[in-house]
Amino acid sequence: MENTDINIPSPQKGQQRIVILGAGFGGLKLARLLAKHKNNQVVVIDRNNYHQFQPLLYQVATAGLEPSSISFPIRKIFQKRQNVFIRIAEIEKIDAQNHLVQTSKGFYKYDKLVVALGTTTNFFGNRDVEENGIGLKTVSEALYIRNQILKNYENALVTANDQEREAALNIAIVGGGPTGVELAGAVAELRNSILPKEYPELDFSKMNIFLIEATGRLLGGMSLSSQKAKRYLQKLGVNVLLNTRVESYNGQTVDTDAGAILSSNVVWAAGMKGTPVTGLPAGTFLPNGRISVNEFNKVNGTDNIYAIGDIASMATSEYPSGHPQVAPGAIQQAENLARNLVREMQGKPLLPFRYKDMGTMATVGRNLAVVDLPFLKFGGFFAWVTWMFVHLMSIIGTKNRFFIFVNWLTNYFTYNLSLRLIIKPRKTS
Repeated sequence: MENTDINIPSPQKGQQRIVILGAGFGGLKLARLLAKHKNNQVVVIDRNNYHQFQPLLYQVATAGLEPSSISFPIRKIFQKRQNVFIRIAEIEKIDAQNHLVQTSKGFYKYDKLVVALGTTTNFFGNRDVEENGIGLKTVSEALYIRNQILKNYENALVTANDQEREAALNIAIVGGGPTGVELAGAVAELRNSILPKEYPELDFSKMNIFLIEATGRLLGGMSLSSQKAKRYLQKLGVNVLLNTRVESYNGQTVDTDAGAILSSNVVWAAGMKGTPVTGLPAGTFLPNGRISVNEFNKVNGTDNIYAIGDIASMATSEYPSGHPQVAPGAIQQAENLARNLVREMQGKPLLPFRYKDMGTMATVGRNLAVVDLPFLKFGGFFAWVTWMFVHLMSIIGTKNRFFIFVNWLTNYFTYNLSLRLIIKPRKTS
């Protein structure tokens, strides 16, 4: 077979090759742990050459942070590891029978395969929204949102059509989870403190921010924090629309079951589904695209294929629909699987995965956040400081942490974001 294991040496005697698909929280953690053992040859395949810190994508979208601040080169992490190989490619198919992964750059053979591809935006079959709305799952989408919002403000300055101006100013965010809540709060702070200085010709009192949620509460995974988050957002001037479903969107008008909303800025944060991958046994995938795994994260119906993180669904009595799709869950699964892959080579019994709930949190705006810990629930300024500390410590790289901290500190005291740039990538001669 041509283009197989391009420039990757065959595993040495007694060494197993573990191919990891995806360098998100779970995949990257697993690779780092496995790389410590010389009897593992680790191959990491991802479409990007960097790891992105998804919880802060909304700050890139609202000009609070540069993309480089929340991204970290994968190769830099493994510079001193001779048993780790990085390949940048699109995953096309898994050949489970022949133990091969087919990619856009060729085939890669594996002894063990770990699928850690994460999730993508779930538009629930709504083609209109998928074609005209914007997801927020990648750095590229965050930059696109930033560009789109700023371009619409520029268009609002020159249009003579009142309806077009209203649509350009309004922003509709669909989905009341942490991403939607945090994005709505950040946009509200832009409108309240920064944009009127830069666009004095526009009347930002006519700019409406809509947060649309199909259920009756925000932050469905959190308990008492839902009402606090709603109050905080309303205090910032966000129109929170609960029990409201989006039916269609044509790029200018959002049609909901409660009426129409004019907006040429629609961000879809209403759901996620497993990143598609073909070649696994029939019945492996659930309707939401997640992969069914057993208590050891092994894909059901396979012998040497595993799945971890958001794409994996491990049904338990406490979590019949799978564990929460959050970074701590992916990291914990990676840690347990790393132990088991080493124990398996040593002939030791495997350890079943047990999820430890570390709590959830979301920031709404300056001095406003909500935190749900297993033993404590609180909101306000202290919750905001807690949120900042946890996220800052979770970022990879001391340099990235420093730049983010400086950005946050500067923005807090100056009420000014310096990254409002409309970037138009193109090839010039």
